[in-house]
Amino acid sequence: MYEWVIIGGGIQGVTLAVYLLKTGKEKVDTLAIIDRNHEPLANWKRNTKMISMPYLRSPSVHHLDVDPFSLQSFCKKGYYHKRTAFYGPYKRPSLEMFNDHCEHLVNDLSIKETWVQGDVQGALKTNEGWKVHLKNGREIQSKKLVLAIGIGEQLNIPDWAIDLDSQSLGRIYHIFDETMPEFDAMKTPITIVGGGITSIHLALRLSELYPSQVTLLKRHPFRIHDFDSDPGWLGPKRQNAYRNESSFVKRREDILNARHRGSIPHDLYIKLINRVKSESLAVIEGEVARCEVKNSDVQLFDYDGKIIAKTGTVLLATGYLSSLPGGEWIKPMIETMELPCAECGYPIVTKALQWGPDLYVTGALAELEMGPIARNISGARQAAERIVKYS
Repeated sequence: MYEWVIIGGGIQGVTLAVYLLKTGKEKVDTLAIIDRNHEPLANWKRNTKMISMPYLRSPSVHHLDVDPFSLQSFCKKGYYHKRTAFYGPYKRPSLEMFNDHCEHLVNDLSIKETWVQGDVQGALKTNEGWKVHLKNGREIQSKKLVLAIGIGEQLNIPDWAIDLDSQSLGRIYHIFDETMPEFDAMKTPITIVGGGITSIHLALRLSELYPSQVTLLKRHPFRIHDFDSDPGWLGPKRQNAYRNESSFVKRREDILNARHRGSIPHDLYIKLINRVKSESLAVIEGEVARCEVKNSDVQLFDYDGKIIAKTGTVLLATGYLSSLPGGEWIKPMIETMELPCAECGYPIVTKALQWGPDLYVTGALAELEMGPIARNISGARQAAERIVKYS
């Protein structure tokens, strides 16, 4: 039996594992991380590579290690040039260096030895702790259980996109769909649907590969913000008032109002505008209501029935659904154990992020306690601090 089992080996789960190991609270042989992927941070690596994100949006002190300045120290010890390792006044780290730093932590702490690859089918509370059932028939037992799952498997696919996929296979994909083929296998021209940071990175990459063959279709004017929420949410300036709020309905409203959804930093906006000026990329505004395939072209129509675009392939950069992650097996657990949830369906947890007996959450599941930063790297760090300190 393990002392701790973490379900989810993404940014949230690996950050907690790092904190548990580095603070000496646990050892490698008392910890297990369950994830359906073959290695830590697999989704993160795939998604950021897919859109060719050169720099993170967050500053250098946001990473997976305990020491806030660990990434800066890592930079000095490595072969990275200071001019390219960080970008801008907030010292946003390059993706390459950030990923190398993550890999260093994983190797240095032997986190791969804790890895259990598999899909979770359910989790059951026992007298000794927890028993996690995997779809392959394996059972994992632990004294404490942490749910570090996110919304990454809940792709937001509009109804019209589902209709198009049923009409003609291979003409539309969500950018984070694992079954998506290589770009060179797609029919050009390509239309990207979305107006946030993912769509912009993708548009910049594809317009380099296929100049004048890429269109970015967005519903709203560009929303320019350095970060995806006010930096005041990182500390007591915003957090204190939020945690003093007793209404979880109001907390959910605060989260929704605080997040700059679909926003992009100013430097990315400038790159996009320059690409448009060079005519290697087109940007149009409109909202798709329906689509059809005609004469081998995909035609996208707005709500007035007008054609917005004719294209070869549609790529959705429409993000994720915000519904409760892990619903397939978490909802039965909620009902069986009568775990407290707010009206929005998300967990009501303690200051220690404890949801039930020896049951903890981090990431999206912890956002009614952690606030709008919960899903970010900074939220992963603060959640790990709390769990390690109070559990």
